[in-house]
Amino acid sequence: MKTQKVDFDVVVIGGGPAGLSGALTLARARRSVLVIDAGEPRNAPASAVHNYLGREGVAPGELVSVGRGEVAGYGGEFLAGRVATAKGSAADGFRVVLEEGADVPEVTASRLLVTTGLVDELPPVPGVAERFGREVLHCPYCHGWEVRDTPIGILATGPLAVHQAQMWRQWSEDVTLFRHTAPEFDDEQYEQLAARDIAVVDGEVVALEVTDDRLTGVTLAGGRVIPVRAVVVAPLFTARGGVLADLGAAAADWEMAGHVVGSYVPTDPAGATSVPGVWAAGNVADPTEVVIGSAVAGLRAAAAINGDLIAEETARAVEARRTAGRRDRHK
Repeated sequence: MKTQKVDFDVVVIGGGPAGLSGALTLARARRSVLVIDAGEPRNAPASAVHNYLGREGVAPGELVSVGRGEVAGYGGEFLAGRVATAKGSAADGFRVVLEEGADVPEVTASRLLVTTGLVDELPPVPGVAERFGREVLHCPYCHGWEVRDTPIGILATGPLAVHQAQMWRQWSEDVTLFRHTAPEFDDEQYEQLAARDIAVVDGEVVALEVTDDRLTGVTLAGGRVIPVRAVVVAPLFTARGGVLADLGAAAADWEMAGHVVGSYVPTDPAGATSVPGVWAAGNVADPTEVVIGSAVAGLRAAAAINGDLIAEETARAVEARRTAGRRDRHK
């Protein structure tokens, strides 16, 4: 869908669940809204979306397609492309410049909602990136049911590996923790693992074994192959915050249990960033957010944006009324 306009009440940068939910809310509030989307959803490799009440098991592409249709049904517009930079302010308006090749080189807006998500930086083990979202997994709530009661391997790359193993033990009694590049575990951690029959294997994992396009095992540095049907990894969750950084909303380290595991752009509970007129929602602001939570965050941010615009419009109307009254008195 190609827009013919260049000036909008709100430009939404990112067309996933957070961005579409925000755009739908704004369009229903009778705001002119444009969604700019590069078409690179984080969950593209996954076959289904889970824990989305009423849409359990829907394909990610279908959810986006339906959402785009709903937004368009209320007058929302779309523009395919990647944002190169964004500049401006709430007082003077924002200018959003797209990379070369977009149908429209730049657009302007009174407010911005950034929902660009994050990048999963994966361990550099051959096969991990290729099978991520299929049998290489990170979220038990998103994928645990699908690999229940099968051999699951945990690829330990950091200090939270034992926690991961204990989590995934909920879905299978056959969990193996491959120590790989993680620090040595302490006695208490080994005791916890043994208490729940979680095996620990030393040595670095050098490859994944795949047979007939299905994961069948992991290969250790010494050549030993251990059968598994799923491998759990801990990506570094890096916010796609370049546009926000251009505007002055820098990303911060995201920590769990005192360890840096990624980055995010800080916002208030409604999604407002430190830059007036700029909101963020979804994984760019909260790396732990699942699809349904991202959609809620987009709605919440959109409501806050609409409220902010109403306050600005009210102030202008009051000033215009006062100015008109002063003119009448001087006639």
